[in-house]
Amino acid sequence: MGFTKATSDYLDSGGIIKWITTPKTADFTAVSGEGYLVDTSSAAITVTLPTSPSAGDEIIIVDYASSAGTNNITIDPGSLNFRGATDDLVLSTNNQTARLLYSGATKGWLITTAAGAGDAVTPLTVDYLIVAGGGGGGGNEGAGGGAGGLRTSYGSTTGGGGSAEASLSLSASTNYTLTIGSGGNGNDYSPWTKGYNGSNSVFSTITSSGGGGGGSGISSPYLKTGNDGGSGGGESRGLATATGQAVTTPVVQGYRGGFSDPTNGDSSGGGGGAGGAGVDQTGNTTGGTNGGVGLAVNILSASNATTASVGEVSGSDVYFAGGGGGGSYGSVAVGSGGLGGGADGENTGVGFNATGNTGGGGGGGGGSDADSTRVGGNGGSGVVILRYSDAYTISVGSGITEATGSPFTEGSDKVSVFTGGTGTISFS
Repeated sequence: MGFTKATSDYLDSGGIIKWITTPKTADFTAVSGEGYLVDTSSAAITVTLPTSPSAGDEIIIVDYASSAGTNNITIDPGSLNFRGATDDLVLSTNNQTARLLYSGATKGWLITTAAGAGDAVTPLTVDYLIVAGGGGGGGNEGAGGGAGGLRTSYGSTTGGGGSAEASLSLSASTNYTLTIGSGGNGNDYSPWTKGYNGSNSVFSTITSSGGGGGGSGISSPYLKTGNDGGSGGGESRGLATATGQAVTTPVVQGYRGGFSDPTNGDSSGGGGGAGGAGVDQTGNTTGGTNGGVGLAVNILSASNATTASVGEVSGSDVYFAGGGGGGSYGSVAVGSGGLGGGADGENTGVGFNATGNTGGGGGGGGGSDADSTRVGGNGGSGVVILRYSDAYTISVGSGITEATGSPFTEGSDKVSVFTGGTGTISFS
């Protein structure tokens, strides 16, 4: 039986492809053995590939209207692999054509031909570092605030000692929510409170939890216990029975705060950090203890972190989410903030504030009077850092603050750094 070029084509290595000659103008599911003219002149289109293909099946996608550079064509493999990973394929340059071959379950769909302007078709895979706001310190020989929760897909570990999380596979021309959490305030003195928790930071489906506020040294045992958070706030002055713990949902993002010895009446524990627990206070003369260390995440270089004013640089490493140091009384020693922006405690006055855009915990306040001169320091604001292929450009919506120098170029990647606000971003 004969056939015409308009309805079918014979491919060099594949066989007969049936062409669907009416252009597609909305999202659709492709069928094995067919070729499609895709018209994105009005809107971006997602092509979903078949759920049960057989090895050797082929599909062709053509940018019919020469508009993929403005409105992308996203090719979604569903639950199957695309070149060995569950990435989407994005046609993002005008006049692109992609011929796809299903190779089997291991590698899934492969690209056997990519033609037209911009032959390289790069999946939109995004690595992230998302740090929430740190907790505020407690007052009146108060405990250090816990660091903001830290979640990352870059490197080998994430906050709380877990393995790094999976990178995000995103779609071009799609808005993604982004929020940078603020640091929690030190405790109030009228009425007397604990330090306040930091606020959450968010990107897309990933949420990091605000750090727990530090306990305050006042008669109520409840007020002496640090709050739970991304990392937990420390315990104040030894009369409480517990310290602030790191949250476990949606995942662990940090460590607990430090305990304070029940025999001690003058010192408090440090807040937890993303890389270690707040140091426990022992005995009656050791003073306030140090905040837990943060975590080194080199998703951007130390020099670029300095330019962007994010994290705490130590050598060639960039640390985030250190816990706040515990406070004490009089001449008794105080705790130091954990590496990663955590603030020092005080022994006579207001605890120190954590460094902004680190997620560090605030320092515990000093002295023995429950007034405004003895409150804890504020936690540091969080940060969101994204790393992605330099084939893409990011668009930042209103309400979001991007750091000086962002996006940075590191190797074949771009690194975008966001330091405040809330809104949406997209890629093209």
